[in-house]
Amino acid sequence: MPAAREPLAVIGIGYVGLVTAAGFAELGSEVWCVDIDVDRIARLREGDVPIYEPGLDDLLAAQRDRLHFTTELSDALEHARLLFVAVGTPSTYSGDADLSAVHAVVDALPESGEHALVMKSTVPSGTGAAIKRTLAARGRSDFPYVSCPEFLREGSALSDFRHPDRIVVGDEGSCAGDAVVGLYEPLDAPLVRTDVASAEMIKLASNAFLATKISFINEIANVCEETGADVNEVARGMGLDGRVGPSFLQAGVGFGGSCFPKDVNALKQLAGNSGYHFQLLGAVIEVNELQKRRVVAKLQKHLGSLVGKTVTLLGLSFKPNTDDMREASSLVLSARLQAEGARVRAYDPVAEPGADELMPGVELAPGPMEAIDGADAVVLVTEWDEFTGLDWKAVAECMNGRLLIDGRNALDPEAVRAGGLEYEGIGRR
Repeated sequence: MPAAREPLAVIGIGYVGLVTAAGFAELGSEVWCVDIDVDRIARLREGDVPIYEPGLDDLLAAQRDRLHFTTELSDALEHARLLFVAVGTPSTYSGDADLSAVHAVVDALPESGEHALVMKSTVPSGTGAAIKRTLAARGRSDFPYVSCPEFLREGSALSDFRHPDRIVVGDEGSCAGDAVVGLYEPLDAPLVRTDVASAEMIKLASNAFLATKISFINEIANVCEETGADVNEVARGMGLDGRVGPSFLQAGVGFGGSCFPKDVNALKQLAGNSGYHFQLLGAVIEVNELQKRRVVAKLQKHLGSLVGKTVTLLGLSFKPNTDDMREASSLVLSARLQAEGARVRAYDPVAEPGADELMPGVELAPGPMEAIDGADAVVLVTEWDEFTGLDWKAVAECMNGRLLIDGRNALDPEAVRAGGLEYEGIGRR
């Protein structure tokens, strides 16, 4: 059992907030978890975890005595000095980050006391300065502000918290910044201590760069299809160069989730609002959207008209090991396929309960074989282990057609073909 450490509050108990709270509790802090969602807080008090994240259920159970769930910020203010903000900042129609939840937290801050605001939410560079001006106008120019962006990946968030690549702390050299550094000290990770605006930009720039790598390799995959090269071999050769590295060079149907699309748009919009046209990010976004639609073209190449055809989507979440469907490729594919007249079936091991509302008209099956039964074609959308281990001979026998499109290049083409199926990947021979 770790020694007791400084108590803290986490405001916003979604994917980031809940993992952050559990992680700090594991390090020895009492954590007050605040959220305006009454049902979510009630479920957490009962030990019912509202999101799917491997290992999180067990960690929350193990740290139950250190975690306090409430809908009242005043409960946290009474016990915690450091207030970690982890509320959502989704994209608006203009592409800007929606900071309304962040401003709601700022508006609720006390008029007195020795608290400090620690921003975990992804916000545009300049947000910290704007918040400081707001607080100063209220006579709270003494209210410390720290930018501490998160770098947690859904599906491996606990590992990322325990073994971070770096800890970024942006502040004005305050005691609050020192306290945040102290909280993370047991993790023994590289520390980037910088100013607030730079810390905010590090987060956006990191995600935009990774998204750029994905769109780049997808463009290479499309060229490979025209020239006879194999993108997996190309990526392997590229990745051995230390200047390039192998990460995020997996070609597929494009990126999704709650971070990359939002953050790329936010950085592009931030640049535009400042008078700079970020041309590269415009291309990254366009490539990602077109990549999803190329799957429809592949289906039409093999099947002709899709009217009346049954197409099965294996995987709905934007990546494996999460139930998150925000900006998932499955949403675009299902909509486009139905627009082309296809009947769409789908299955995902843990897709969020609201999947039927997000994908109207799609028939959700209870298992992969039920989804595949009678299909004219199957598209692997999310590379869950459950799919990579399917019996391809059994799959072929229950299908009406024989086409399998590997949208993540996650399958062994020879094994698929040996089962009697016609295999097509993304940029593979």
